[in-house]
Amino acid sequence: MLETSARLLRLLSLLQAHRDWSGADLAERLGVTPRTVRRDVEKLRELGYPVNASPGTGGGYQLGAGAELPPLLLDDEEAVAVAVGLRTAAGHGIEGIGETSVRALAKLEQVLPNRLRRRVSALGAFTVPMLHGADSETVDPGLLTELAGACRDSERLRFSYRAHSGSDSRRTVEPHRLVCTERRWYLVAWDLDRADWRTFRVDRITPTPPHGPRFTPRTPPAEDLAAYVSRGVSVSAYAARAVLLLKAPVAEAARRVPPSAGVLEPVDEQTCRLTAGAPDLEVLVIHVLLMGIDFEVVEPPELIEVMAGARDRLDRALAGSGDSSRFRGGGGTMDEA
Repeated sequence: MLETSARLLRLLSLLQAHRDWSGADLAERLGVTPRTVRRDVEKLRELGYPVNASPGTGGGYQLGAGAELPPLLLDDEEAVAVAVGLRTAAGHGIEGIGETSVRALAKLEQVLPNRLRRRVSALGAFTVPMLHGADSETVDPGLLTELAGACRDSERLRFSYRAHSGSDSRRTVEPHRLVCTERRWYLVAWDLDRADWRTFRVDRITPTPPHGPRFTPRTPPAEDLAAYVSRGVSVSAYAARAVLLLKAPVAEAARRVPPSAGVLEPVDEQTCRLTAGAPDLEVLVIHVLLMGIDFEVVEPPELIEVMAGARDRLDRALAGSGDSSRFRGGGGTMDEA
């Protein structure tokens, strides 16, 4: 009986981890015969789990949506990861997620073993969230799950998209992945009308169902989709672009340059290359100076002229300010920016 119960838990875990399973695949994973898989599926149904089955050579088993959410099977590290994610979800730009996360976390902590509850509680008690600025856009969690489901199921999406200029356009795409930065969510998808890969800000998407049909996924535009989106939102979207050689290891530079501000590439152990964009070169100069890292301009040469002009203005400002020590103030020290 104990062996059968353990096998049922393993079967339920497999059904939760993957959308579609053939009977042969489940039998191989569990080390039993397809007939035993069928019997175990019937036992799960008797216990209230909605396991759907489709006949034929292309058929299989799926864990369907039921009247109540079946209990999740999580190991220790997965349980801690889920709890930590719920605690920090409010800071990730998902509209209304704060209150929902608290309710879900309360339910999860009720069933956590004491050893795990203490780990989660300690992290929450001794962590202070840094909230994002007013330019962060919230996203409806229902929209995120709808887009993620279309990516998972390889279903075409139809939606209205609001561009930066405010104009609306109708899009039909083959969704591939969702990518999140420290402030925003993006959808990477193949635009059927433009026959090219596009990156869409999720907060500007308004779905227009029905979705479908299913499609065969294409080769993605890059192996590293995070870097691909970073380049698109921090470089390609702007009129002014520049390449700089930073006098710092790439790991140190990454602590000061978020993915939405530029693309970092290591050169050697002590330097890295930054490719960045901005509305114009004057704005780009400000961003570069605020990094607090020594650098050299690789391109364009016009950036050097803009920096020279900024230097001259600073020299004139300092010369006219006299003794600036009276403006100095204190507010604590910071070991690391």
